[in-house]
Amino acid sequence: MKDIFLNFILFICISFIFSTGNLEATDSKKNELRVMSFNIRLGVAKDGENRWDLRKELVVKTIREYNPDLLGLQEVFPMQEEYLRENLPEYFYYGRSRLVDPKDGEACSIMFRKDRFDAIKKSTFWLSETENEPGSKSWDSSLPRIANIVRLQDKQVEGGKLVLINTHFDHRGKVAREEAAKIIKNRVFALEKGAHVVITGDFNSGEGSRPYQFLVGGNLIDTFRSAHPTRTEEESTFTAWNGRLIGNRIDWVLCSSNFEVLSAQINRTHKGGRYPSDHYPVTAKLNYK
Repeated sequence: MKDIFLNFILFICISFIFSTGNLEATDSKKNELRVMSFNIRLGVAKDGENRWDLRKELVVKTIREYNPDLLGLQEVFPMQEEYLRENLPEYFYYGRSRLVDPKDGEACSIMFRKDRFDAIKKSTFWLSETENEPGSKSWDSSLPRIANIVRLQDKQVEGGKLVLINTHFDHRGKVAREEAAKIIKNRVFALEKGAHVVITGDFNSGEGSRPYQFLVGGNLIDTFRSAHPTRTEEESTFTAWNGRLIGNRIDWVLCSSNFEVLSAQINRTHKGGRYPSDHYPVTAKLNYK
């Protein structure tokens, strides 16, 4: 009788341990945040066999396979926006052109899952000396450049408010890139203490560059380097349409230090020798601390 009682107690203890572990795993999975940054290459470019019409299905397939909760897109033209909206209806889309007319030209867009997030506030600022002036540019910037910012309520996480910033730095202006990094860092500093922040973008700057130094550090983490502490030559995020590996990592996912970085990757998806873009998407899995 005593043995039966002891076995029963042991069974209860083991069951409790396993159920607690399962609950913790469920909570951890619920809190996991999947992020993707993806320069999809402007749809009006004369790319021949790599033109938008021939790769748009692969772009959507690449996004669907990773299934991000948060998606920062660069180089989105109106016909691309329309296609993404039609084929990814489970996402809310926010984006506007960097020009004065919000529907004219290239956008720096944000998409997030409708079933997971409520939008609290959405806005755009220009990476210039007049941040609130549409179409403005400064320093040596070749084009107007913007960042889109959304404040979100994560419905899966208690108190799960976060800020997502998505941007695309100038491809020619060295000073403009440095000043853009300062503008974004100042925006992060201005947020309320303890804010959860994610930044996605094509920064046209490599690791160790001055824009990188201005942004990364303090409260902002480079998710890829956190997940892969040893730097290698094969970290290019530019495909050159041929699967290039050696080169600079100019596309980043950054996050505030109150996130745990679970993993981060350069997504090298391709099909039949065709790449979805001239940039590889970059991804990160995060967890709220």
